[in-house]
Amino acid sequence: MTNEIFTRWDETHSELWSHQPIRLQHEMHTADAFSMDDLARLIEAFPRHQYSLVKTGALGSSRVWREGEIGDLSGRQVIEAISRGGLWLNMRDVGSVDGRYRRLIDRMFEEVAHKVPGFVIPTHQAGILISSPDAQVYYHADLPGQGLIQIAGRKRVYVYPNTAPFVRPEHLEDIALFDVEVDLPYAPWYDAHAQVFDLEPGQMLNWPLNAPHRVENLGTVNVSMTVSYGNDEIRRAQIVHLANGMLRHRFGYTPKTRNLHGPSFYAKGFMQKYLRRGKWLKRERTARRQIDFRLDAADLGKIVDLPMAA
Repeated sequence: MTNEIFTRWDETHSELWSHQPIRLQHEMHTADAFSMDDLARLIEAFPRHQYSLVKTGALGSSRVWREGEIGDLSGRQVIEAISRGGLWLNMRDVGSVDGRYRRLIDRMFEEVAHKVPGFVIPTHQAGILISSPDAQVYYHADLPGQGLIQIAGRKRVYVYPNTAPFVRPEHLEDIALFDVEVDLPYAPWYDAHAQVFDLEPGQMLNWPLNAPHRVENLGTVNVSMTVSYGNDEIRRAQIVHLANGMLRHRFGYTPKTRNLHGPSFYAKGFMQKYLRRGKWLKRERTARRQIDFRLDAADLGKIVDLPMAA
């Protein structure tokens, strides 16, 4: 790949970054780190606690969300199983496993900081998402800033306004509390208010903070890089979302403020730091995320159900 990450950046992108969804051209998909051989080796070396293997319903089907594990399959076998439908693999914080991916995102944010006045290079993590030709990611929102970098395949992304009714404060509180982004309420009429982008290899999409979105693959295996990033203001907002969620669900109290500074913020910061170490939060999160299948080594693309934990 060339020295520049972005290939067609102009002043409109500088003005719109983080304020409106924008589609950018990049060169990251040409990096050797994204060859299928390298991705297969990455899968084999990836720590169990850092990946999510998800089975969803096919496009147009009812909502299905199950989490599973790779088992003893090789990286190539995992990619082959994903190619046969209904699965996606999300390898989180990939830069901590292979520094080549972190260096790519470091360079990307250095360019953004150079091109966007006032933008400060944030703390960030990246994940690699490998998904089936018919896979979809349900309507959801994220607490950090987000970007989606297309490496291989084609997908369609719907980006919705980050205001009510599409997302409300209590929705963000639930995401912070339960660590599950896809429980966000959705109605089909929302689509009339979405901006829709088709992404090809060499394109990236960035959107405003907390903007809900959903994704449909367009008939090909997809390899994408997801980027999450934060600054001090985003970090403070996440603290408040978690604390307000605890007040609402743990104590039955409806929060009155979402201040990011002052006495109420510091009180909430202390409360959430204390409570997130306790058994209640761990129990609530565990109840919503259980591993209940494994990939079938004897029939790639199929899954084997696992007994549910008591």
